[in-house]
Amino acid sequence: MKAFVCTEFGPADNCNVQEIDPRSPDKDQVLIEVKSASLNFPDALMIEGRYQVKPPLPFSPGMDLAGIVRQVGEGVTHVAAGDRVIAFSGVGAFAEMCLATKDKVVPMPADMSFEAAAAYGITYATAIHGFRECGRLQPHETVLVLGAAGGVGIAAIEVAKAMGARVIAAAATDDKLALCRKMGADMTINYSTEDLRARTMELTGGKGADVVFDPVGGDYTMNAFRATAWGGRLLVVGFAAGDIPKIPLNYALLSERAIVGVFWGAWAARDPEGQHRNMETMARWFAEGKINPVIDSTISLAQIPEAIKRLTSRQVKGKVVVRIGEN
Repeated sequence: MKAFVCTEFGPADNCNVQEIDPRSPDKDQVLIEVKSASLNFPDALMIEGRYQVKPPLPFSPGMDLAGIVRQVGEGVTHVAAGDRVIAFSGVGAFAEMCLATKDKVVPMPADMSFEAAAAYGITYATAIHGFRECGRLQPHETVLVLGAAGGVGIAAIEVAKAMGARVIAAAATDDKLALCRKMGADMTINYSTEDLRARTMELTGGKGADVVFDPVGGDYTMNAFRATAWGGRLLVVGFAAGDIPKIPLNYALLSERAIVGVFWGAWAARDPEGQHRNMETMARWFAEGKINPVIDSTISLAQIPEAIKRLTSRQVKGKVVVRIGEN
């Protein structure tokens, strides 16, 4: 089978498409014919050896996918050969066949395309977990989303709206903000031309945001944290800007603000029932038209290195989908 393979940690240009042998599923595993996979920021970090998980070399990256079950191992009963599924593989999705453990495989929602299913997995699962379990978001609260035009940012806008919140979307260009408004954002901030803290306070009548969803990091984090309300919650999702911010804790003390990490993958492994509940909620929202992934572009396996450059330079709006099989 064809697979996009990383043989040494470093730039994505060092990776290439190779022919490798597929493996049969072991106990509690599912073998999936991959139709589409999505590109996530951690894929870039993993290829460079900078992610918290370092797979043994060589490996095929790719954290989530949509495809058709071809074979199941002993102990797998909730899906069968021929089923259309979404899988959170962690690695291996950028290949024609991928193995995933049974607890990371769920049926695809009805009427969802393979491209949409691949784009929908990790980003929406991260957003709903961030708001529901970590941020305890309540209806009518105000959410500030940083990096709002990226894949997880768009997911955060739609999930927060589905939960009844008011959303302020922050991004670096006017065309990105136009997309955010199209996806349901109530208000927008261009943080390349506007003061993020001052504008957030203005838009909230001086109160501040109740919850900040931050996949960006860098200098944006501190400005956003200072613009939270009394009892506000900063959700630490990632560091797309490259720098991990250092926050003086007096800002947490003075307004009883909370800093909460969002590590969806580790939580899902610890609480599979909670993850199942969230996936059921997401499927219902999709059926109701409340969430619908934005696909920036669809690429081939060979085009992954160039797409990673676009992703890490923050030129992507929505999700990049890797089309692998015939859809």
